[in-house]
Amino acid sequence: MSHRPPTPSGRVTSAKIVIAGGFGVGKTTLVGSVSEITPLTTEAIMTSAGVGVDDNRQVPGKTTTTVAMDFGRISIDRDLILYLFGTPGQTRFWFMWDELVRGAIGAVVLVDTRRLADCFAAIDFFEHRRLPYLVAINCFDGMQYHDPQDVRDALAISSDVPVVACDARNRESTKHVLISLVEYVLTMRRSRQVAPA
Repeated sequence: MSHRPPTPSGRVTSAKIVIAGGFGVGKTTLVGSVSEITPLTTEAIMTSAGVGVDDNRQVPGKTTTTVAMDFGRISIDRDLILYLFGTPGQTRFWFMWDELVRGAIGAVVLVDTRRLADCFAAIDFFEHRRLPYLVAINCFDGMQYHDPQDVRDALAISSDVPVVACDARNRESTKHVLISLVEYVLTMRRSRQVAPA
């Protein structure tokens, strides 16, 4: 894992990253585990009004849900601060995604391999907008059950899109995901600059 050289004149650079994925995949947990500030969350208690709207059969212990966004901040090094915006997972809140991705340099699509289909909408969203993203496999019980290449094949994503494993509860693990995304975005930007006209 390489670190960027300091920016000229010691200026601090900030960047916005979006954390997306299906309902109950661990987006709020990821933002909370890595944020150096108390994260802003918009968690609401799930009520009977959501029955038939929110499918929580795959996450039966889930009692709250994000209704707007999660927000956190992490300093990667002296001169790079990342601002994290976690999206709501339910389809009824997707109207907010356009605003949440405005100005973002890239996105993390967090996936649960037990429910891969839940992340297709996020992948389609970022591909349609040509926003760089990586796929982070959330290892809920600390075990990785699927090879990243198998997940790539199942999602039918390009070979250049990074697929990494992580534990959304672990700060170092989630920090590695964010650094991997920043490195991927920088590599893409450099390749565009040297591409022939």
